[in-house]
Amino acid sequence: MALKPVKKGWSPETWVSLRPFGLGLQKPNNFLEVFRAIGENADNLEYAWRILRDGVCDGCALGTSGLRDWTIKGIHLCNIRLRLLRLNTMGPLKAEVLRNVEDLKSRSSAELRALGRLPYPMRRRRGEAGFTRISWDEALDRIAWRLCKTPPEKMGFYLTSRGTPNETYYVVQKAVRALGSNNIDNAARICHSPSTVALKAALGVAATTCSYRDLIGTDLVVFFGSNPAVNQPVMMKYLYYAKKAGTQVVCVNPYLEPAMRHYWIPSDPESALFGTKITDRFFQVQPGGDSAFITGTLKHLIEQGWLNQAFIAEHTEGFEALADQLKQTPWETLEGLSGLSRAEILEFALLLAKAERAVLVWSMGITQHRSGEESVQSIINLGLARGYLGREGCGLMPIRGHSGVQGGAEMGAYATVFPGGLPINPETAAALEKAWGFAVPSQPGLTVTEMLEGGLEVLWSVGGNFLETLPSPAQAEAHLAQVPLRVHQDIVLSSQMLVEPAEEVILLPATTRYEIPGGCTETTTERRVVFSPEIPGPRLPEARWEGQVFQEVVARMCRPELAEKVRFADTAAVRAEIARVVPLYDGIQHLKARGDAFQYGGPHLCPGGVCPTPSGRARFLPVALPQSSVPEGAFRLVTRRGKQFNSMVHEATDPINGAPREAVFMNPSDLERLGLKPGQPVWLHNPFGTLAGRVFAAEVRPGSLQVHWPEGNALIDPRLRSSQAKIPAYKEAYVYIHTQPPPQSPHPNPAAAD
Repeated sequence: MALKPVKKGWSPETWVSLRPFGLGLQKPNNFLEVFRAIGENADNLEYAWRILRDGVCDGCALGTSGLRDWTIKGIHLCNIRLRLLRLNTMGPLKAEVLRNVEDLKSRSSAELRALGRLPYPMRRRRGEAGFTRISWDEALDRIAWRLCKTPPEKMGFYLTSRGTPNETYYVVQKAVRALGSNNIDNAARICHSPSTVALKAALGVAATTCSYRDLIGTDLVVFFGSNPAVNQPVMMKYLYYAKKAGTQVVCVNPYLEPAMRHYWIPSDPESALFGTKITDRFFQVQPGGDSAFITGTLKHLIEQGWLNQAFIAEHTEGFEALADQLKQTPWETLEGLSGLSRAEILEFALLLAKAERAVLVWSMGITQHRSGEESVQSIINLGLARGYLGREGCGLMPIRGHSGVQGGAEMGAYATVFPGGLPINPETAAALEKAWGFAVPSQPGLTVTEMLEGGLEVLWSVGGNFLETLPSPAQAEAHLAQVPLRVHQDIVLSSQMLVEPAEEVILLPATTRYEIPGGCTETTTERRVVFSPEIPGPRLPEARWEGQVFQEVVARMCRPELAEKVRFADTAAVRAEIARVVPLYDGIQHLKARGDAFQYGGPHLCPGGVCPTPSGRARFLPVALPQSSVPEGAFRLVTRRGKQFNSMVHEATDPINGAPREAVFMNPSDLERLGLKPGQPVWLHNPFGTLAGRVFAAEVRPGSLQVHWPEGNALIDPRLRSSQAKIPAYKEAYVYIHTQPPPQSPHPNPAAAD
């Protein structure tokens, strides 16, 4: 049965307002973003245009080639990509600003980035006021000498995901393993690592099981803990067409996100003029209540006989154990944990019962909890119960927020898996040793959250900023300051580079995605491997591709016999080896020109419901419901994104809801109960830190607060992580709220007692 066709012509029933372009309404001005980008890149406008026209987007992982994709016709250009464009076109910073870093420590990350690109290698030693220029040879010799003296378990390597291509991941992880270490991790650890764990255990795959086109015309799309309007705005165009095809959209989230309710899509005349109503129904769970809500939904599906019995019988195992658990779970427990009534949960179950086809989408609102793996498994259980796997219009989609994050673990740049997502054990290590010609360590390495606590002697960070991405910035800074040698390889300055050296800090200038000689590839959320060509344009003479740098360091090491084993003539040679070592990526070796792409696994993983598990069946698994009580008088706290890309803040005020970065989002009933006024200064406090802000009324769950990330990291328990993926619990904290600066220890009462 084909998906429903997209309605031709305009659909007034989906319009938000008759005001042209939403004039006077609180909304982003996407057209203004175009003019802003022109102004920011005026000194390099021709090159900026070539990047947009020919390059693969280095923003989120929805993925475009130039200005088009493989899902719908028309131009795709979101404001995130426009905001990131300047990182690729700016010139070098003036090196004298780094002679004394004390003056830079008070600057925001945005101000540091705006200074320009790192022009050449620099070094700062203990006791020195700032950085001085050194040659590439001196920098690499220093790094290699230190690595030669360092036991493998005392070295750590981290890669960010913004713009990082598959070739970089692959070369770096191979070089690290040639050094005898598995201590390599990437940004996937702090966003979707629980998704990888749960999907692999249940389905034998660790990626989105469907394609973007399955969203358009399916019966139902559900977003759990996900806000693509902010984090993946290109998807809103897919949802516009989905609405015109009759697809229902549902959001399960503690905040009734304004942009998921109404959105103006600039590249479509109808939506640009009148806006589009996106979400048909919100289910406002309490923070951390998703798993209980989904468990209650499953309980209803069983009690009402709304299961896909044929799919369960033919393609799954373990359902009986799950059903027994659900029968023993009282409704009172599910209502209390989810924050929703049995009747409201039934309403959601009925939507699923009526949907022959559905796509279930989730993001960090699901994963960033101690129970992240269990919450993802709940969604998988729900999808299997309705048979939403391996067929058109159906799928399980962990939506990715970084252009490079999907390929990171698949290339093996991960402490817990080898290339291809294989578990790290003696058997898989032996297979890699045969393929690579050198010994490969067979024990899992340190994850990024463990590296800084592991007494490292060398830390090499390719991009990223631990002071903004890890809980408790003060603790992260203290740990960084204890590492004898830190290497920061990036295109621009970041605050972590300014942390005092224990012995020495070396900065290395990197190339952008579009400068990598020979081009490179990205893997999108829908598993499409896309070639991004090298874009002709100006170059910084001393910027080098990270993959080249790691090869040169290995060549300088005390084991010269390894040099040729990690040496690649060019990125085409890297892709050829990837195809041999990672069977799923067979086809990457043929990508060499703009527009070249293939989707590994085809449009649907587990086609026909057959999974790559030992039995060929998907696995239902019982889920332990998280107990997430908070102390009396405290509020649940959730971190959220605003006008930003990952931790890169782009605006001090969010154009979607008009809130500043210091906003503390609170339900109006809580404001009234505490006698607080919108805009009033408050202080949030718990055992881990204090955050000053101002309260704003928002449609968040009563009894909960939301603050922006990374600012809210000061309130996150750095020890709180999920059991398997070890993801920090950014969405799981509690705070007391005060109207005056609080004492050093948290006060037992809320705002009334200061």
